[in-house]
Amino acid sequence: MKRAVVFMLLILSSGMVFSQTATDSIPKLDPKTKNALNAADQAAFQLAMRYSDRALAKTKLYDLMVRNPEDIRYMEALANIYFEANQSASAALVALDILEINDKNVGAKEIAAYSLEQLGALDRALPQYESLYLLTGDNFSLFKSASLQYNLKRYAEAMNSVEMLIKNAKADEKIGFPKEDGTTQEVSMKAAGFNLKGLIYLDQNSKTEAKAAFSEAISLDPSFEQAKQNLQSSN
Repeated sequence: MKRAVVFMLLILSSGMVFSQTATDSIPKLDPKTKNALNAADQAAFQLAMRYSDRALAKTKLYDLMVRNPEDIRYMEALANIYFEANQSASAALVALDILEINDKNVGAKEIAAYSLEQLGALDRALPQYESLYLLTGDNFSLFKSASLQYNLKRYAEAMNSVEMLIKNAKADEKIGFPKEDGTTQEVSMKAAGFNLKGLIYLDQNSKTEAKAAFSEAISLDPSFEQAKQNLQSSN
């Protein structure tokens, strides 16, 4: 498994992008033939998706991509299929190729960010989350950016992101946290921000500030299990 991830990261660093050059050796089709093949493959793709035959659906998308390298829709559909199947390496590679074509493609950024994070490539996932926040203003992306900055020990950046999150979080915004019993607990985004702020302080041995941050998180969300555990462990 580790070898597969390393291989995937080598591909990521090589900057391989699906483009017109990948199809230079394929004979050119006349427009009528090309349109007929496209229509047949699109119909087969729709049927494959309807009957949950993801393998055939992907095959048809690859045929459409090779025949129509300029049409990004097929790459987007392929990235979504890989993402929904939890095939993080393939999802990340396709999404990154899409971003080489259009670096403001929000869907591709979301897939790239989450998939790279799942693969443990935190330093590659972080710029995607940061860019996603700049494009959308979505506080979830800001929280993920702060979390990855914290995990990468970039504490000054993480604290700056957390302060922005606490300031901008809306009262009705929620985010899920795992509980000890395996369920997921929804807590307010602002409480999540204070909990992360406490962790940043704790990593820097600022226990007084950490306790204050954890206590603030609990006051905002009294049932916040992780914040309670963090407060207890900071004593």
